[in-house]
Amino acid sequence: AMLAIERDNPSLKGVLPKDYAHPRLDKQRLGQLIDMVGNIGLGDKANRSKDILGRVYEYFLSQFASAEGKKGGQFYTPRCVVRVLVEMLAPYKGRVYDPCCGSGGMFVQSEKFVEAHGGKIGDISIYGQESNHTTWRLAKMNLAIRGIDGNLGKEHADSFHRDLHPDLKADYVIANPPFNDSDWRGELLKDDKRWKFGTPPAGNANFAWVQHFIHHLAPTGLAGFVLANGSMSSNQSGEGEIRKAIIEADLVDCMVALPGQLFYSTQIPVCLWFIARQKKNGRFRDRRGETLFIDARKLGTMIDRVHRELTDDDIRKIADTYHAWRGDKHCKAKYEDVPGFCKSATLDDIRHHNHILTPGRYVGAAEVEDDGEPFEEKMARLTAALREQTEKSKKLDQIIWANLEDIGYGG
Repeated sequence: AMLAIERDNPSLKGVLPKDYAHPRLDKQRLGQLIDMVGNIGLGDKANRSKDILGRVYEYFLSQFASAEGKKGGQFYTPRCVVRVLVEMLAPYKGRVYDPCCGSGGMFVQSEKFVEAHGGKIGDISIYGQESNHTTWRLAKMNLAIRGIDGNLGKEHADSFHRDLHPDLKADYVIANPPFNDSDWRGELLKDDKRWKFGTPPAGNANFAWVQHFIHHLAPTGLAGFVLANGSMSSNQSGEGEIRKAIIEADLVDCMVALPGQLFYSTQIPVCLWFIARQKKNGRFRDRRGETLFIDARKLGTMIDRVHRELTDDDIRKIADTYHAWRGDKHCKAKYEDVPGFCKSATLDDIRHHNHILTPGRYVGAAEVEDDGEPFEEKMARLTAALREQTEKSKKLDQIIWANLEDIGYGG
């Protein structure tokens, strides 16, 4: 069956596993799995069956990422984070590039976005690269299941040391590179042509990725990517100077601080960077010399004890704010600064903050509604409540000590 699938889908040649007769596999379990998949009601419509198979595939990826923790996060970016990136970038048409594509989730969501907005598969061209062989195979399967054509290279390869798309200038770069990667062999690339804004430190690949993305952007291209929060403020090993050079080149379009606990692989708080090659073009408002800051740390809903998700409303709120600020013709909303959530800052504002890009520094505090209760009355009420709670605490302490004495531990 696997050979037949590869024969009919040339992009999967040599990619699918063929060890289902291996003794370590429980034959009864395998039979039950085949029966279960065989009974999924895929329906007659090809598009519907692709969608259901794709959703099943994505479900297993997410469950594996959750079970594997840090290891599983290498190939799976939470769907809600991908959706924020895609909704903000709005890749209607053109070349979409992800040089660390994992299992291909960015591409799938980009295609879904195009279809949801009246376009068709084929309006965007997909280019990707992945250094891990197993993950590269997962991406090939992910695209094939959905009938998406993409150029992921003939094999897995490291984007820094063996760029498979050296001449590509993409309309959209969308990525979730490894956070704070210290093992990227940067010392071998000190004079690389991609480092236009400064040589990134060998101990951290964050600004190597940022400059790799910028290098591959078309003249009117947009990039959106995930990085650890340290990238917004770090001054170690020359990172602050590289960030300053990128800001002074007026490339930073928008910064979004995300809530914690979104990722399966890490509890490190993360942010989204948006880079625009050209802040003034005919389709959008002239935003030269300005950067939008969005503080979304208070958004999201806990889905279990340790994981949070952004809801549809959260994603819409972030994306609509960005599109209103840019003056996108598809967005009817009018942009306004909202204390505690969003702020359009000038280059001088950013210079004043020493080229640090943390949104919390710019958006300020949310306005607190006045409840109308006079200050003196409120203080009297709160003081009385505190006194009452203190008395209750004393009584509870006495009961606890009495119980401990009863079992011989009160001395």
